[in-house]
Amino acid sequence: MEHIMSGFYKLSAFKPTTLVGAIAIAMGLSSTGFAETTSSNSEAKSQLDTIVITATRSEEKIENVPARISIIEPQILEQSPIAELPHLLMSDASIDMMQYGGYGQAASIFTRGTNSTHTLVLRDGVRLNTGSAGSASLAFIDTTDIKQIEVLKGPASVLYGTDAIGGVVQLVSKTPEKTGAFVTGEIGEHNTYKSVVGADLAENGVYAQVRGQRLESDGTQVTDFKDANVKAGAYDQKGFSAKLGVEKEQYAASVDYSQNQGTAMYVDGVNDANWHLIGLKNVSQDFKNEIINVKGRVNVNDSLSINARLSQFKDDLEQNDSHDAIYNTTKEAELYSKWQFTPTQNILAGVATKNVKSDVLSGSGFYGVDYDESVDSTGYFVQHQYQSNQLHTQLGLRVEDHETFGTHTVGQAAARYQILPMTSIYTNIGTAFRAPTNNDLYALSWGGNPDLKPEESISYEVGLDQKITDNFSMGLSAYRNEVDDLITYVTDPVTYEGRLYNVKKATFTGGEFNLDWASDELFTHLSYAYVQPKDKETDKDLARRSRQSLTLTTGIQNEVYGISTSLSAKSKPKNSKVSGYATVDVNAFWNINPNVKLFTNIQNIGDVEYKTTSYSNGYYYINGGRLASAGVTFRY
Repeated sequence: MEHIMSGFYKLSAFKPTTLVGAIAIAMGLSSTGFAETTSSNSEAKSQLDTIVITATRSEEKIENVPARISIIEPQILEQSPIAELPHLLMSDASIDMMQYGGYGQAASIFTRGTNSTHTLVLRDGVRLNTGSAGSASLAFIDTTDIKQIEVLKGPASVLYGTDAIGGVVQLVSKTPEKTGAFVTGEIGEHNTYKSVVGADLAENGVYAQVRGQRLESDGTQVTDFKDANVKAGAYDQKGFSAKLGVEKEQYAASVDYSQNQGTAMYVDGVNDANWHLIGLKNVSQDFKNEIINVKGRVNVNDSLSINARLSQFKDDLEQNDSHDAIYNTTKEAELYSKWQFTPTQNILAGVATKNVKSDVLSGSGFYGVDYDESVDSTGYFVQHQYQSNQLHTQLGLRVEDHETFGTHTVGQAAARYQILPMTSIYTNIGTAFRAPTNNDLYALSWGGNPDLKPEESISYEVGLDQKITDNFSMGLSAYRNEVDDLITYVTDPVTYEGRLYNVKKATFTGGEFNLDWASDELFTHLSYAYVQPKDKETDKDLARRSRQSLTLTTGIQNEVYGISTSLSAKSKPKNSKVSGYATVDVNAFWNINPNVKLFTNIQNIGDVEYKTTSYSNGYYYINGGRLASAGVTFRY
């Protein structure tokens, strides 16, 4: 049952031979990558020109947002179709991404040290956090059709309701800009391959898009318990997506459908009478997720627009060696308007309602879980913005009417001020909350407690952004996030029975520093993050969080070719036997002509093996190791 539960909650030697072969294939084949022609603009410049939507729910230049927000840009996403979401999120230093193995294995995201259930994951506004576990099934989310990933740090409950205590990760999908078609193939180590076929239509504001993709991999070791008779974590997945819409100045509408399904293999322990691990066995589970997203916008006049959205997200998981299964469905309806009542001021106001349903069957007897529960909540929110050349402010309030927990009110105030032509400062303060999940409340034999209260937080942050030269910029921020009524599993010292309680107060104090430099075709991006994730009762660090993180990307790119190297490093978590690590990725591409592109990628080029978290009896989950690959895209 380890994996079905973890799906809810949950330097070795350098091997050159296969690596050299993969690179040789990449540079010798007549093929191309899954990327459109990339601009010679550097990361630093493109960051300043980037438009984001997550911080304010409307388009805004990233340099004007009164909060710390970063993006994983199109050229990063397009380097490799094989790259899965947990690996992509490792490129943000503020995120501590922990995956228990490679492809298809459960993954946890800790944004600024907060719990994995404290980060809200969205796709074009659709909530991907499940009702049972409270976190998103990151390993099962396909990124084929994603334009960019926006990572908003800090509380965002005013605009998004429950779960956004630590931050928001939003996957922004592509919208066709021109008519064309493409086919991409990528092959790599461990018999890993992915193929993608797509076609776009765009004419006079009307667009249509279709994608089909398939991925298979033999996988890698999941734990450091070596058993020759047990296969690695094999994974296969296939998906389909389609989008139809119209985008006019006065109105817009779209229908977006995506489906992703497959099978993930993992290992389960075999224990003796004393619960000592003596072996492993293969277990597999089938997964399926489906998104339906219908959106519309009407501009009543030049100053007033009305937006609406209806969506449904289904996330299912079925065990193949038992009757265990989890079925999650989230339905949402949202209506909001934006009124630009002066040239410098606007008000956004709306209402959002959702129904979260979980149907869970796992095990039998004393440790069995069997429940079918549904929860409704409705949120009413308002946000005021003032935007001038020097000052950008954001003031918001939300009242959430939760079926189980009554009414909760959260607020946020933020401002960014351009004190000098090349210097701006910002500050914000906000409150947030997280309602207990259906597992927290109803999975009684797993420690569920129907008397739990929501977790609540208050966060403070200040920051500075300095443009040193036209090609060189710096950012600095400091924050403190205090979470009350943290839901914690407590074991009775007499009966040894465990249960969830609101017993902890946690604080997350830290800072972030980044440098961006670019000159012609060269670029470098450095990001450093530090956090103290403290349990205030014991004054000890919360488990599995690294205090220090660093990412560094440098390279050269233009419209014809590019090569980059990325470093991701984490310090050893306090009070843990898990060590820190440093891994290096290498990416290269060559646009032979406008229709053909070659690319090669090497994740974890040194094949560094590190422990991610404890498994059982002194054994640990480990990372997925190196993955060298090469591919081609043909585009028409």
